[in-house]
Parts: sequence; structure tokens; C-alpha cells
Amino acid sequence: MNLKELSQELGLSQTTVSRALNGYPEVSEATRNRVRLAADKYGYHPNARAKGLATGQSMAIGHVIAKSTSHEMVNPIFGDFISGASEVYAQHGYDMVLSIVNDSDEATAYSNLKAKGTVDGIILHGPHLDDPRIAHLKSLDLPFLVHGRASHEVGDYAWVDVNNRRAFMRATAFLLDLGHRRIALINGLESMDFATRRRDGYLGALQARGIAPDPALMRSAEMTELYGYGSAREMLGWNAPPTAFVVSSMISALGVRRAIEERGLKLGRDISVITHDDDLSYLQNGGEVPIFTATRSSVRLAGRRAATHLLDLIAHPEKPLAHELLEAELMVGQSTGPAPA
Repeated sequence: MNLKELSQELGLSQTTVSRALNGYPEVSEATRNRVRLAADKYGYHPNARAKGLATGQSMAIGHVIAKSTSHEMVNPIFGDFISGASEVYAQHGYDMVLSIVNDSDEATAYSNLKAKGTVDGIILHGPHLDDPRIAHLKSLDLPFLVHGRASHEVGDYAWVDVNNRRAFMRATAFLLDLGHRRIALINGLESMDFATRRRDGYLGALQARGIAPDPALMRSAEMTELYGYGSAREMLGWNAPPTAFVVSSMISALGVRRAIEERGLKLGRDISVITHDDDLSYLQNGGEVPIFTATRSSVRLAGRRAATHLLDLIAHPEKPLAHELLEAELMVGQSTGPAPA
């Protein structure tokens, strides 16, 4: 059904139906509800391109990925975030524009998106501690939201983040309560803001118990399965190996488990492991009882919340910038137990 047919069915002008569906204030609430019910009944969806021409908007949101981090596109964490965001875009008639660019061209890509009017807003991924992209986007006067935070950025900006520090403090404290004292941290790249906050949480839990951190037990790199495996394999070969690992991703935790099993050790009995981000659509953490104890944070939910806040910012630029901090839930699985005697 098209707009003309829907208008005829309702006995209203096409202009009135269009304005009702697009939220114009001069349409009464009764008429708006009547039109929306009819649109749902007959499966009518406004043409996003036509709506954009009418409102001066592109009806699209941009995501720019630098080539050095383009592997993120096949990372289930990125996929879940985009899936969550896309659900919200679709509900509001928005499309997503994904650009893959050379690292040196990322700032230019944002400028071009603004100059061409290709998108109405941007979601910025993977913020660093110092992130010049934030200042650049501010200078473009283009609505944007950051998935994460940049600790060294002093100005205000919209963001959605998980409480990484508290999650890793809680995970480390849980292992300390089980009697573990040599706890290794297999972290992400600590030039990234999230990884620095996770390390701070880990260190904070140790220091609260009067335990001096051992730099040899802390690793930082891209969160791959091979990185988790290699780090754990090396540490488990020491004369005084760690009895537990706190790991920054499910992918790396799978590598840690491989190293544990390779040495003939049992996960949860001989070596304990806690991971993060286990609530992933295509990388499940077991069934009713999780394989890994985990600090669970839904990345799909973060995508939905980020998209919701950004679309609200586009529609209501006068409103205060959104700052939403999501908490992670500690889910006890089979991968943790008391420290070996």
C-alpha cells in the first residue's frame, strides 16, 4: 500500500496522513493514532527518501571504521552492537552508512559525510584515552555519540559506556574471596579507554586487599584467541604460575582455556577464569549454567541505547547530552573455584 491508497482508505488528504506519521504538532492526537493504526494494519511504511526530502534530513546514521581496526567488523562484539543499533534505526526509518577508510583519512571521512549531507549523525567507536576525533566532530557541528568514553577529553559529549572499572574490580574481588592471590590480567590494548578502566578496576581490587600488583601478571594486546592462548601458555609454564585469570573478552578467554587444557589442567578446579562480554548472539557462553564466570554486559543493548540517544539528540538538539553508564552483572559459571592448596 502506498501513501495515496492509505489516504483514500482513511478519507484524509495525503498531506494530513504524511504529517500524522511524521509527528507534526498541528495534527490532532486522535487523527495521529487513527493514521498509525491504519498504517500498521495495512503494512504501510513511509518512504525514508521522501521523508528526508521533506524534512531536509538524510535519514541515515554514519559509522566510520579505520582499516587498522577493520577486523572489528567480524568481531561478534561489533556485530552485536550494530545489530542493536540497527533495530532502532529501522523502527525510526533510518538507514546505516558504514565507511571503511585508511587511518589517515578518518577525519576527512567525517568532514565529507557532513559536507555531502550523507548522514544526520555519527556513532564513534573505540575511543582512545586521548581522542582527537571527538574535537573534530564537535567542530563539524554534526550530532554524534561515543560508544565508550575518552578519559582525557575535558569537553562534554554524548556517550554510552559500560562501567568497566567496577566490573573488573568486582571480578578480581570475587577471585580474591575464593583465596586466589596470583591473579593474571589478560587485557585489551591499553591505549583504548575501556582497557585502561579495566586495568584500574583490577588494580583497585588488589590494592584494597593490600596485595602488591605484579607487572609480569598483566598483559595488554589486541583481544584475539591466539593472544589469550599465548599469554596463558607462557604464564602456566612458570615455577609460580597464576591460579586465576581475569580476561577482557570471550574470544581471548577461549584461548586461555585452550592453554589450560593443553597442560592437562581442569578449568575451575586447577585454574579459575573470569571473562567479560559473554552475552553475544553468535558466541554463546554455554547453556543454562555458563561455562565461564563472567561480568555480563549486553553489547546489543548498548547498541540500542546508543542509537536511541543519538536519534533523540538529532530530533531535539536543545536537550542535554546523554551520558549513560551501563552496569555489568557477575554471572557465576563453571570456570571458577577455590584457589588450589
